[in-house]
Amino acid sequence: MTPNAASGPSRRKFLASTAVATAAVAGGMPLLSACGGSEGGSRDGTTSGKDAQKLLPAYVAGNVVTPDIPSKNGSAVGFTGKLDLADLKTSVPEKLGKGGRVTVMSPFWGSPPKEDNAYYKAMNDLIGVDVVWQNQDGNTYDQKLGAVLASSEVPDVVVVPGWNMTGKIPSAIIGKFADLGPYLSGDAVKEYPNLAAIPTDAWQRSLFGGKLLGLPMPSSYVSGILPLYRQDIFEKEGYEVPRSCDEFMALAKEATNAKARRWACLDMKWTALNAFGVLSGNEKSLGWNEVDGKVINRIETEEYLEALEWTRKLFAAGVVHPDAHLGKSNAVDPGPKFAAGEFLVYNQDISQWWSRTAEQATQNPGFRIWGMDFFGHDGGDPTLWAQNPASIFAFVNKKASKSVIRDVLAVANVTAAPYGTKEYMATNYGVEGTHYTVKDGVPTKTDQGNIDVMNAYVMVASPAATIAHPDFPEVAKGQVEWQQRMGAFTRKPTFYGMQITEPARYTNLSNDFEQLEDDIVRGRKKISDMQQAVSDWRSKGGDELRDWYKKLLDDNGAAAG
Repeated sequence: MTPNAASGPSRRKFLASTAVATAAVAGGMPLLSACGGSEGGSRDGTTSGKDAQKLLPAYVAGNVVTPDIPSKNGSAVGFTGKLDLADLKTSVPEKLGKGGRVTVMSPFWGSPPKEDNAYYKAMNDLIGVDVVWQNQDGNTYDQKLGAVLASSEVPDVVVVPGWNMTGKIPSAIIGKFADLGPYLSGDAVKEYPNLAAIPTDAWQRSLFGGKLLGLPMPSSYVSGILPLYRQDIFEKEGYEVPRSCDEFMALAKEATNAKARRWACLDMKWTALNAFGVLSGNEKSLGWNEVDGKVINRIETEEYLEALEWTRKLFAAGVVHPDAHLGKSNAVDPGPKFAAGEFLVYNQDISQWWSRTAEQATQNPGFRIWGMDFFGHDGGDPTLWAQNPASIFAFVNKKASKSVIRDVLAVANVTAAPYGTKEYMATNYGVEGTHYTVKDGVPTKTDQGNIDVMNAYVMVASPAATIAHPDFPEVAKGQVEWQQRMGAFTRKPTFYGMQITEPARYTNLSNDFEQLEDDIVRGRKKISDMQQAVSDWRSKGGDELRDWYKKLLDDNGAAAG
């Protein structure tokens, strides 16, 4: 197993899993009856501009390790060389932990390991902190999170994914968690060099209620989801990679042969939205943008309707695999049928570029998957929109003592160590010989490693977006270069990077749109149904929310860059 993430080592495997993708989409209503406290801090809005500059940690680029491929156009950094354990660098020369006990509640996907496992022991010894994990089922984490934040028994550290920040959760975050500014703002962060090397954009996302509250997981702002295609079949059949929507449709019709059980693709809605330059819908604030002095939402644009219509035409043409007609494309693992050649293109997290390559390497050596560049719908350059630079955060209990906060930061300074360091290997792989072995410069987890070294310490903080695959360096190179090419066409929307808390009365305003999108592209609803839904959205609060965003913009200014 190798690091397979553009958004931080080991993180994307959680985001790419069916369980987490479902959780991210579903959102769910948190069980939070009482939230926050009487402490100060705005319960909605954002912090940016000069106010943010006072709170943000100073950025000091790390110099312990030099990547083989530096970041460009918002891409991850890339490592393509073999791993030499004897050459691993040390980024934390002395323990910063003072031996205290820290409880951490975090989402967990899979079966949690035993509490006294060798990985936990080794990490705690490395850091100098006794971390005690309170792992919770990631699939129902929103419910547990709401209940805990509504109680008086909040752990020392609570991990909150961005997709769980619904309902009253953001207000609870502001009321329940400690201000880390005195420890990290400005030059104070230099006491923790690996935290100082986290990009400023990721820290900007960690501002809640006018304070620096979160420890972030940085991610590349280039789209983390892309069209993946069977490069080997394309080459065998002489197919050209399409550069417009018309070319894609023509290819799809040529490649589809239902009698031979081959279809062109799965649901291509994500690619369509990018081809038509539609704002991101991953997070509510990213769906808004200022155009000619007016704040508009993605659902109000012609491009949005055109993207849905084009996707609908793919379904209507019979070129979409039958599995995708049944519902959401992520409901069933597409891997086996993709490997069997039943479809040639699908949208998925960039991590699957590596994971599909790795799983087919021995049983299907001719198999080659590659990333398709986004194209403009008319054959021109695409207009792409940046994703937020951090999506998961760790918070420290407001009641925590200074010594506990210092111990938490000691943990984060180790887990944010860059690839190529001893601390990175310990965090992501565990103990050599017990949790992983290295052969020909490629680290591989043992069975025990796959049990113990799972979504734990990596959830506290992580380094700048990194891609490294010593086993398939050509994939790592391809992933980073894809991000660099697409990054050249990626723009930051008006509210990029801002941690925005909308007024609670608008929480459920847009809940039904994704289901309506899926119904339209599958022919169960019409474009006119979306137009009516947008009209209803405006009258039920959309126009009021627009005014709220406009005031936010007037008061705080737009995102930089």
